[in-house]
Amino acid sequence: MTRSISARSNRLPSAGLLLRLGLFLLLSWGGSLVVLQLLLGQRLDRARMVQMGRDLASNVRLSEVALEQFPPSVVSELSGLAMVTGDQPAPAGDSELEGRARELRFELCRRLPYCPEVSPTLNPGHGVWVELLNPLEQVWLFAPLPPNKWWPPDPLLASLSLISGSVIAGGFFLLLEVQRPLRRLERALARVGLEERPAPVPQEGAGEVQRLSQRFNAMLARLQRSEEERATMLAGIAHDLKSPITRLRLRLAVEGNSPQAEADLDALERITGQFLLFAGGGQSEERVLLPLHGLLGEVLARYDQQPVDLELEEFQARVQPVALGRAIANLVDNALSYGEPPVVVRLQREGDWLLIAIEDQGQGIDPSLRDQALMPFQRLDASRGGSGHCGLGLAIAARVVETHGGRLELRDPPEGGFSVCLLLPAMS
Repeated sequence: MTRSISARSNRLPSAGLLLRLGLFLLLSWGGSLVVLQLLLGQRLDRARMVQMGRDLASNVRLSEVALEQFPPSVVSELSGLAMVTGDQPAPAGDSELEGRARELRFELCRRLPYCPEVSPTLNPGHGVWVELLNPLEQVWLFAPLPPNKWWPPDPLLASLSLISGSVIAGGFFLLLEVQRPLRRLERALARVGLEERPAPVPQEGAGEVQRLSQRFNAMLARLQRSEEERATMLAGIAHDLKSPITRLRLRLAVEGNSPQAEADLDALERITGQFLLFAGGGQSEERVLLPLHGLLGEVLARYDQQPVDLELEEFQARVQPVALGRAIANLVDNALSYGEPPVVVRLQREGDWLLIAIEDQGQGIDPSLRDQALMPFQRLDASRGGSGHCGLGLAIAARVVETHGGRLELRDPPEGGFSVCLLLPAMS
C-alpha cells in the first residue's frame, strides 16, 4: 500500500513544474493578447464603426420621418433617443473622439442622401451629436460611442489570445521542460565511455524526464563502481606479482642464470606492466600541445638495436604523452613479437586525421577475428603465438586513442603485411 502511494506521488507533477506551466500560460496569453490587439484591434474597431454607422443611419431616417409629424420632445420620449434643439453643441476637444466622429460621419454620408453635421461631445456622455433634417428648427440626435480602450479586451480577441497562448505555452513547455533536458541527456550519453567520469545530468524538466535523468545518473554511478573495482582488481594482481618476480630475479642472480627462467620472468613483467597500464588507462592525464613526431622519436629510441624504421612527418598535436607513448610501445612490441621484420612506424596526414601506423610484414590477424582482437584479454593463439602477452595491447591502444577523440583501425596495406593505425584529430 505504501509503495503504491509512493509510486502515485512520483507520477504527480511537482509544484514547481505546475508553477512554471502556469507562468508560461500567463505570459503567452498576455503576449498573444498584445499582438492580436496590435494586429486586429484597429480592424475590429473599424468593423464596429461600420455597424454603428448602419444603425445610426436607420435611427436618423426614422427620427426625421417622425419629426415631420411630432415635435422633438415627443419623438425623443417615444423613441428613447436623446435629442436637443438649437445651435450646434460645443465640440468636446478630444482628438481621439474627433477622429472617431469623422469616421462615423463618413459612414453616415455613405448611407444617407446627404452628409449630416457630426459634433463630438462628452455631455451627456462619450459620443456625438448628429444634425437631423427639420424645416422648422435645428435638431440634434445624440449617439453614444464606446471608448476605444484596450481593457477590457474584446471578447473575440480574448478568446483567440487564450487559444494561441495555450498553444505557444505548450510549445515552450515542451521545448524547455522536455526537449532541452532530453538533448542534455543525449549529449551526456554520447560522452559515456569517452570521459573518465562524465558529470551527472541535472534532474530537471517534466516528471518523466526527471526520472530518466535519475536512472541515467544511477547508471553512471554503477559504471563508476564497476570501473573502480576492475581497476583495483587489475592493479592488485599486478602489484602482488611484482614482489615474487623481484625475489625470483634476486635468487637467479645469486644461484646462477637460467635463460628459460629469465624469459619467464620477462614475460611476467610484461604481463604485470600491461595490467597496470590497462587499469590506469591514462584518462586522468592532462593533454599537452607538443611535436608529435618528437614524442614518437623519443618513445621509439629504445628500439635502436631492433628492426624498427621510422617515417615521421612533422606535426603538432594535443595529446596525453605518457598514455599515448605506452600504447605505441605496446603496439611495436606486439609487431616485433607476432609479426615479421622490419617494423615501420609512420606519421602522416590523412584528411582531417593524423595517422600513426605500425606496420609489420607478417600475415596479420584474420579479418573474421579482428573484432575479437580488440577486446580485452583476448589472445588469438591460432594466428599468433608468444609469451608475456595477455591480450591487452590492442585494447589499451584503442582505449587511449578513443580518449583523444580518434579511432583504431586494423588495415592490410596494398604492398602487403599488416598495419595497426591510430587516427587522431588533426589541429586546424
